[in-house]
Amino acid sequence: MAVPPGLPVVIVGGLHADARRAAVARLLADVPGSVVLHHDLATAAAGTVVRTIRDASGILDAGEAPLVNDCACCALREDLVPELERLRDTGGTRLAVVELWDSVEPKAMAEVVTAGGLTVTGVITAVDPALVLPYLGNGDDLADGGLAAAATDQRTVADTFARQLEYAPVLAVADSPEADDEDRELLAQLHPTARQVRIGQDLPAEPAETAGPIAPAQPSGDGLTVPTPRRRALSPLAQAALAGFDVEAAAAAQHPACALLPAEADAHGVSTLVWSMRRPFHPERLYAALEDLTCAAARSRGRFWLADKPDTLFHWDAAGGALCVESTGPWLASLPDAAWDMVPPVRRAAAALDWHPEHGDRCQHLVFTSPGLDRDGLERLLESCLLTDAEYAAGPDAWQRLPHAFDTLLEV
Repeated sequence: MAVPPGLPVVIVGGLHADARRAAVARLLADVPGSVVLHHDLATAAAGTVVRTIRDASGILDAGEAPLVNDCACCALREDLVPELERLRDTGGTRLAVVELWDSVEPKAMAEVVTAGGLTVTGVITAVDPALVLPYLGNGDDLADGGLAAAATDQRTVADTFARQLEYAPVLAVADSPEADDEDRELLAQLHPTARQVRIGQDLPAEPAETAGPIAPAQPSGDGLTVPTPRRRALSPLAQAALAGFDVEAAAAAQHPACALLPAEADAHGVSTLVWSMRRPFHPERLYAALEDLTCAAARSRGRFWLADKPDTLFHWDAAGGALCVESTGPWLASLPDAAWDMVPPVRRAAAALDWHPEHGDRCQHLVFTSPGLDRDGLERLLESCLLTDAEYAAGPDAWQRLPHAFDTLLEV
């Protein structure tokens, strides 16, 4: 696989710092002429972000970028594209590896790089499988661990890790002796469509495209035959870094209306429950059950439908014992026909696949993944939150007069 022309950019991120560094080291060793651009946000308290550029031999350049609006992540956004442009214009760099600082999420950076006119050829999240459950269960604020990217950063370890994991189409998986079958199964069920590439601590002694077997001898100018070195294929991780990346498709895959959510699974003590219904939730009963539902699984996400707000598609996003519920706009069924042209084709296609003659795309579609999942108990609890037969028969006008239990949570 040849390295594309121009300056290919691969983004490598993840809260599992040792795994991330191992993945970056692998890419440096596997792709001759590659360099790593890294912004260290840990220095933000001093008012700057430290930028380093290095190759396999060590640091080539270092500098500082001032904070923007007291925000280290904003400084990263402002500094990243100009530095990549400089690498491109200087020439000699075959692959730019953007190693994100611990809590920086790849989605935002991939969109920044693409908007800057550069080509993102891959997004990789590095993972230690033995740490997946501990990180998903960690509801601490990033700020408590010195991992906040800005003074206003209110994210938690769990939700940040979940987004890092689920956005990337490639997972660089560390060879962790502490990981067992349950850990690896949890990782597989959380992101079943990801390409997993194993990384170890051992690095090749010579670059992948210059080492390799000798090809059949070729004639030389003086009639003698000389052996011709044959370039061997790039490593699986390098191939993944250069495979190509579609920023718009990646964003669509995270939108609750058309997200590529996990499928039903049950193996090695880990289960994924996919729960779908065509009846709205009673807002008061669902609100009362939120704590139990949030704590029922290590990770849950999806979309849901409240009876008192029939036009609004709500996003469910839970990890680390904390739940985020937010409105993500209207259900397509609530829009006039003229407005459909403004909806992205992928959203229309997703709705058409499961369109209901009465309710359109309105539905409950929630996915829960966890070791030791109580599937039966979870299903019973969810079903108890739906409208009863009598409440459902009363019709949409009556539904909208139900208690607006979510207004405070949604800050309406």
